[in-house]
Amino acid sequence: LSKNEIFENVEIAGPGFLNLRVSAKKLEKILSQEFSDRFGSNNEGEGKLALIDGPSPNMAKPYSVGHLRPGNQGWAAKKLLEFSGWKVITDNHLGDYGTPFGIWVVGFEMFSNEERLAKRGVYELGDVYIKTKAAMKEQGEGGEIEKKAEEWLLKLENGDEEALNYSNKFKEISLKHIHDVMARLKISTDYEYGEAFFAPKGKAAVQKLIESGVAVQNEDGSVIVPLEEYGFDVPLLVQKSNGAALYATNDLATILFREEEFAPDKVIYSVGAEQQFYFSQIFAMAKKLGIKTGLYHLWFGVIDQLNEDGTREKMSSRKGVVLMEELLDKAEERAREIVAGRDVSEEDVKKIALGAIKFSDFAADRRTNILFDWENIFALTGFSGPYVQYSAVRVNNILRKEQNFEIVDFENYNFEAEKNIILQLLAFPEVVKIAARDLEPHKISKYLYDLAREMNRYYEKTRVADAPEIEKSARITLLKKVSKTFENGLDLLGIEIPEKM
Repeated sequence: LSKNEIFENVEIAGPGFLNLRVSAKKLEKILSQEFSDRFGSNNEGEGKLALIDGPSPNMAKPYSVGHLRPGNQGWAAKKLLEFSGWKVITDNHLGDYGTPFGIWVVGFEMFSNEERLAKRGVYELGDVYIKTKAAMKEQGEGGEIEKKAEEWLLKLENGDEEALNYSNKFKEISLKHIHDVMARLKISTDYEYGEAFFAPKGKAAVQKLIESGVAVQNEDGSVIVPLEEYGFDVPLLVQKSNGAALYATNDLATILFREEEFAPDKVIYSVGAEQQFYFSQIFAMAKKLGIKTGLYHLWFGVIDQLNEDGTREKMSSRKGVVLMEELLDKAEERAREIVAGRDVSEEDVKKIALGAIKFSDFAADRRTNILFDWENIFALTGFSGPYVQYSAVRVNNILRKEQNFEIVDFENYNFEAEKNIILQLLAFPEVVKIAARDLEPHKISKYLYDLAREMNRYYEKTRVADAPEIEKSARITLLKKVSKTFENGLDLLGIEIPEKM
């Protein structure tokens, strides 16, 4: 440590403590260096390919807040890996197949019509599903509606023209809605291979398991994969006795397709904690089959809200689920309130709103449940997106006003006021490396908050605009590097910097 050029003196100051004296010459040298547009990036993943699976919202249902974290966490993983040299492709694994299709067709014929569907789109399909499920519950297991739903699913599997028309219509309406919401969330995917694409490949995948000796076919026709050697007492069922496929069948077909089509080094599933056991079984099956691709479950906790009595519970509404568009609309209303009376564009309002929502997702380790509190996520004085955004806006405003200022040599400046910020900037590349290795974006949000807080302390005791020429040159140079760090750091979280706040 004593040989590190940043420090001119290192002394032991007691048990567990060191006194570090920073070298002003080294700080000047650091500040004089150009920061590239990709400051903070690295090449640890160079030559490697990752595929991220998500956010996979439900078809024929309004996009709910339940898919907020899969989208946010998956997008942050993509940005972190790309910033670390990986090539990343994304696949929105759509749930466009299975029993729900039959329920929608029967329900549509019972409770809806073309006019209502054209007017309300996916919201009509969502209501139809709820009504039909309620009617099925009243009839009980094996009722008329359930039988008709199964008949429609069989028609779809057999390529019936009317069933295909229904499927295509529902899918078109759903995809438009999904794409609209994802555009508001500023996330996108490269591919959308849904379950329907992989369904025909399921039987071949199961046959591969049997032929390789990984799976066993029982006398009743069902197929299981014993996984005792991986710690599972119960085998994984991959085919029912009637030959019907399951989610595991589809996921196996998906893994095999991706390995052949893309040959990724790693596949990352951005799916909640409730699927941990399931994915551990799927990954064990893939390993037993000899799949070379590294499979990783990027799991996370749920979003909680505060009740009136102060207790926490999973976020919901009186209707049961919180719809994403309603959440975004409310966030934008909040953002308008905090910038009321200022010359802030609607585009900036949207950036503030989305920044508040996303930053709250990264407020803590993704494996914990997060508390969605409207007051806290929009606070301008605490750990929030708007707080960090405002700090970045403040830096950019100064730079905008001083864009014509000519930098002079500041070699003899002592950097006493700036040393903490410069050291903070130097830490950014290492923080990125660690966050990317562990896929833990909360480490980026913590870093950005600390940088914002350090900048606010700096403003309190340091002049910039009316400082003497040498000091001003050093400080403007510093602010340019801080601005780039804020820009790159927030981009890793999928957050944009407003022009004004």
